[in-house]
Amino acid sequence: MVQELKKLLAAECQRQFDIDIEPQLEIPDRKFGDYATNLPLQVAAKTGKDPKAIAESLAKVLKKLPQISEVKVAGPGFINFFLSDKAILDSLEQGPLLHYKGQTVVVEYSDPNPFKVLHVGHLYTSVVGDAIAKILEAAGAKVARVNFGGDVGLHVAKTMWAVRQRLGGEYPEKLTKMAEKTGPDWLAEAYAEGNRAYEEDTKAKEQIRELNERIYTLHDEKDEDSNLAKIYWLTRKWSYKCFETFYGMIGTHFDRFYPESETAGLGLKVVRENIGKVFEESEGAIIFKGEVHNMHTRVFINSQNLPTYETKDIGLALKKWQDYHYDRSIIITGNDIYEYMQVVLKALEQIEPELAKKTVHITHGLVKATGGIKMSSRLGNIIRAEDVLSAADKANTKANKQQNSDVALGAVKYAFLKQRIGADIIFNPDESVSLQGNSGPYLQYAYVRAHSILKKSNNTTKPHPLAASLENEERSLARKISEYQEVVTKATDELMPHHICTYLYELAQTFNRFYETNRIIDDPRQPIRLKLVGAYSKVLKNGLELLNIPVLERM
Repeated sequence: MVQELKKLLAAECQRQFDIDIEPQLEIPDRKFGDYATNLPLQVAAKTGKDPKAIAESLAKVLKKLPQISEVKVAGPGFINFFLSDKAILDSLEQGPLLHYKGQTVVVEYSDPNPFKVLHVGHLYTSVVGDAIAKILEAAGAKVARVNFGGDVGLHVAKTMWAVRQRLGGEYPEKLTKMAEKTGPDWLAEAYAEGNRAYEEDTKAKEQIRELNERIYTLHDEKDEDSNLAKIYWLTRKWSYKCFETFYGMIGTHFDRFYPESETAGLGLKVVRENIGKVFEESEGAIIFKGEVHNMHTRVFINSQNLPTYETKDIGLALKKWQDYHYDRSIIITGNDIYEYMQVVLKALEQIEPELAKKTVHITHGLVKATGGIKMSSRLGNIIRAEDVLSAADKANTKANKQQNSDVALGAVKYAFLKQRIGADIIFNPDESVSLQGNSGPYLQYAYVRAHSILKKSNNTTKPHPLAASLENEERSLARKISEYQEVVTKATDELMPHHICTYLYELAQTFNRFYETNRIIDDPRQPIRLKLVGAYSKVLKNGLELLNIPVLERM
């Protein structure tokens, strides 16, 4: 309905004033109207005509529409209008607009490195990335969820160096006794040891650099039989098995894992082909001179003739294109690599400008946990992802006298998603599980309550009386429910799930005010009120599902 009104107003501006303009509709204070627009002021700025006269002319057109009950011209050039009760009731069933229909979108997120531990940042990007993917799917897109991680590179060499120290040499048989469940933490400890050795011990640093080259060779030569290869492939398997378990735990999945070993070769080929055109040699390395583009210079192939992260990312962009021929590629990372990605995308622009245009880079801040969640110095001063989930589970058990992993997961996801992507966020387990505030469990319980009302009634299929007028509180609830489509459209356009969180919380509050003062079952207005409860329940459920928050029927 909103889109239809915008199209009509745009057509009228073209017909009456011969200008192309995109009308904007805002939701004002309810006493002034259901919608408001300053379109007359915009038209006046372009035509020099009197804004009040423009407003009066456009208001005449709006007054003729059956879905509008009242139109008011306000101030020097504003139009406020109310929708008819029938129009509001008819809009209750509207789902998201399918403005991505027919498009393929690749969403890359999470991106943990094998041989290192999954930390709270991976949990955050997994939650945010999955919500963005679901919103795009609701808008009609064919979404490919992909994950990129470093199974080669210096961090792997650091881990392998420490593993050799722990085993007393390259003895893969000693690893076969270790369970996959304990393996990832053991590797994370080894990485922390190797990283310290690299920073503090010159001899160890040289050994790690040599190992780095050897690990690339394992892939180049498809070596699975040497002792180092057996250690490498087994421990790599531990990591990926751990990732799959974690993603299953939080209810997300990926269509494709891209290890760096797969993208490095393609990246190297393309970078070498563009030496002298995009890249240049410098002190034995291949660089991209970013200063030409008001950026900083970065190395793409180092002096050991090995690809850097930059080259692997170039290879990834090209590999994703080969696999999906996407209309849009969305990459979600932390703020700390914003400048790095700007250089990578600028280099990609010189090689494949169309792919760079199709790419969107979203960055987020750090998750800082409170409430007794501590960093693990044993694993390298990180907050493990599973420790955050465990803390929420314990907080929920203590505060709400129940042990329910779905409630704890909903608490964590909502706590992350309700805040606009970009800034650092503070996660407090105790606040996240509250049933009183703006939290995931609060919304889960709101759905449980609505579902219970409908379950108690045997009257949910009765048609609502379209001819009847809505009472004030019924209208307020119906109007809020009808905003769902607009909110999801905004969240999709901006790739910002927090808009849906804010809306669902406001919707639940609106319903609670309605429920406190309006009888539903065995009331003369039961049919219309059950219709509203049903629509509210459906929107709440759909919204939670877009955020990938578990929807519960009992709590």
